[in-house]
Amino acid sequence: MTLMRAVHFGSLLLLIAGSMLFVAGAFAANSSGVVLFVGTYTVRGSKGIYAYNFDASTGRLSSIGLAAETPQPSYVITSQNGKFLYAANEMQEFQGQKSGAVSAFAIEPDGKLKFLNQLISCGADPAYITLDHTGKYLIAANYTGGNLSVFPIGQDGRIGPPSDFVQHHGSSINKERQEGPHPHEAVVSPDNRFVLVPDLGLDEVFVYPFDSVRGKLGTPHVAKVTAGYGPRHLAFSKDQRFVYLMTEMGSKVIVFSYNKREGGLTEIQTISSLPENFKGENTAAEIEVHPSGRFLYASNRGDNNSIAVFSIDTKTGKLKMEQIEPTQGKTPRHFAIDPSGKWLLTENQDSDTIVNFKIDLSTGRLTANGQKVEISSPTCIVFLPSRRSLEEQKW
Repeated sequence: MTLMRAVHFGSLLLLIAGSMLFVAGAFAANSSGVVLFVGTYTVRGSKGIYAYNFDASTGRLSSIGLAAETPQPSYVITSQNGKFLYAANEMQEFQGQKSGAVSAFAIEPDGKLKFLNQLISCGADPAYITLDHTGKYLIAANYTGGNLSVFPIGQDGRIGPPSDFVQHHGSSINKERQEGPHPHEAVVSPDNRFVLVPDLGLDEVFVYPFDSVRGKLGTPHVAKVTAGYGPRHLAFSKDQRFVYLMTEMGSKVIVFSYNKREGGLTEIQTISSLPENFKGENTAAEIEVHPSGRFLYASNRGDNNSIAVFSIDTKTGKLKMEQIEPTQGKTPRHFAIDPSGKWLLTENQDSDTIVNFKIDLSTGRLTANGQKVEISSPTCIVFLPSRRSLEEQKW
């Protein structure tokens, strides 16, 4: 072998070795490592969905890079088996129609996303998507369209033509924000029997019976909330006896007792997510129950960019304010708790940062870990189920 060929061969080996290390690094094999994906608004330099490694022992994020280029992927989710990722493309027009889109990707070993297909969401500005617990159906809440769409998912991960479509009608008292229906979320009940839909425009929460065989929504129960509050997102208690509703315009968390058999909601408490005597402007956003079931977190946007921390009385379901922690940025549209329950990551949409907070597992209180990751217009974080957890849970 000549010297030149030997050098070339050596370089090739180094390139291959480096590529293998990149692949191994993308999906961290150590027990404290996990991959997460970040959805964004593609309006200030972002190109789509980004991937990061997350070290649960330190709370540190390290960039893998752009996982997929796609427009306005404001909400992203993964399948339970960790093979596929789905995105809501929050657009007002797609393929010449007044609608956004839903996209499917296969998750590859290097952290990249392989595009599978994209369909019209059947309504403008899909703000939220979810999968039912069988993984066979995707449900989209089209905010501006004022409707819901249900899509079957094939074994290859692709999204099929809709199996159902439901249009909401009506309005509420705020003529600027509530001129029509605005479903903001669709949450499948833990037993897969109901789909709960907060409608910001109607000041109502719809509880649809769900047929997981045919992918159909039945006639809903409807729970009304105080006019002008604007229901946005909700979360179930760990024991499924209670539902916690975040109201965007009212900045209130409403606690409901939940009838598992009928899907009924009965209000038992309303509590503010803001400091006492707060006088500024605020719109609340995300809400999530800690994996332990003992704490609840809610985000505030506006003059009080913060995460409100509540303790949960597990017997009564009622909340008590424990802390209001600044997010060190503007407009925390979304946040996510990591699978270990030790960290809360908040996306500050208008200051282009992700900030991580350590969770005190005895009190639920938050302390920033000192890292501030720069990313344009982050709007959603989803953790990829680890290969280890997949084996343990036998998905």
